[in-house]
Amino acid sequence: MTLIKSISGIRGTIGGREDQSLTPIDIVKYTTAFADVILTEENKKVIVGRDARLSGSMVNQLVCGTLVSKGIEVIDLGLSTTPTVEMAVVKEAAAGGIILTASHNPKQWNALKLLNSLGEFISSAQGEEIIAKVQASDFEYNQIDYIGSYVEKDGYIEWHIEEILKLDMVDVEAIKKKNFKVAIDAVNSTGGIAVPMLLNKLGVSEVIELYCEPTGKFPHNPEPLPEHLTDLSDAVVKNQADVGITVDPDVDRLAFVSENGDMFGEEYTLVAVADYVLSNKIGNTVSNLSSTRALKVVTEKHGGSYSASAVGEVNVVKMMKETDAVIGGEGNGGIILPELHYGRDALVGIALLLSHLAKCGKPMSHLKASYPPYIISKNKIELTPEIDVDTILKNLEEKYKNQPVNTIDGVKIEFDEEWVHLRKSNTEPIIRIYAEGSTLRVADSLANKIKSDIKEMLSS
Repeated sequence: MTLIKSISGIRGTIGGREDQSLTPIDIVKYTTAFADVILTEENKKVIVGRDARLSGSMVNQLVCGTLVSKGIEVIDLGLSTTPTVEMAVVKEAAAGGIILTASHNPKQWNALKLLNSLGEFISSAQGEEIIAKVQASDFEYNQIDYIGSYVEKDGYIEWHIEEILKLDMVDVEAIKKKNFKVAIDAVNSTGGIAVPMLLNKLGVSEVIELYCEPTGKFPHNPEPLPEHLTDLSDAVVKNQADVGITVDPDVDRLAFVSENGDMFGEEYTLVAVADYVLSNKIGNTVSNLSSTRALKVVTEKHGGSYSASAVGEVNVVKMMKETDAVIGGEGNGGIILPELHYGRDALVGIALLLSHLAKCGKPMSHLKASYPPYIISKNKIELTPEIDVDTILKNLEEKYKNQPVNTIDGVKIEFDEEWVHLRKSNTEPIIRIYAEGSTLRVADSLANKIKSDIKEMLSS
């Protein structure tokens, strides 16, 4: 059983012992600590929403009951999406929000994603304060006359979609004229509610639905990787669809399948959407250090400037604000459009991509071929606990000091059009190694070279 305590919340497997997995006791403790950190005397309102996973209702009752016991006005959106909850926090002028989702993790997982009053993930300092309060376990709850309230609110997904349709870059008329046929795989979570609704509002002529019942019974591993999308690929080819769309259980990650059944690639979700946004509005972009170089190439082609942040949505958002970026996100299919809100949002990504597809007049496979061809190889080296990972990374930085090196998050080394990024895990004794090249062979070769360097350092 697993329990991961991070600055943005708590994630773990359901069942087991306290502080070793996600038990009711852990859920209550972290919810209480969040309330103590996020609330002010002036604002005692919190938004709650969840994906459709099997443990969602149980976790929701524990979270909402705990918040009420702290004197909080709870607004429960029920089955929702992460970006919807983020936007609802701002609309309701709440002190914060809690999204009950383990994102792409399998069914035995759940989590509490914690938001501040901006509808963005809490800061590192707030996260550390919450963890410290849980460790101290010195909690107090309100007397009966001062408990909070609970109300359910429907219609927020529809409102979220209407806000997307108001964006100037979302061209509903162009999409309608194309009579698109779209296949979708929503892994039986809340994307099954939101994505068909969005596509209908956009005027998509035919929608082929796979796994769109929000039962929480995931038909396959819910992470939107090629090996999990064979049913969607088959449906696209069989139905002669223009595009296949898949989202993760909480609808903040987005991936596409081309009309020929080939994977468009999660890394290129942000590249394609950014290409369209930048063709309408010249500006800057941001992604994290482990994302494809193709975004930099596309950004500079449009006259903008690209910046790379440390890994993690909160870090991407921070740099987007610092550089006044018009579009950003992560290579895992996360789209952040500040014009709407500062959070990864698969729904706005879908609307922008379909607008792009409608206007460019190319099929998905041709659109993908128009971007620089890069492939990322993902590797890791397992280490024994006594090994000093920081020293290894420092030695690699020294070894390749004549190359461009970035050390804001591990060590990233650039070699002409290739790069390798090494980061130590916060939860395991491993070094993660991401390498990108023009082909998988080139990327693997670069990764293997770095792995060889590390093994040589360990042996000496």
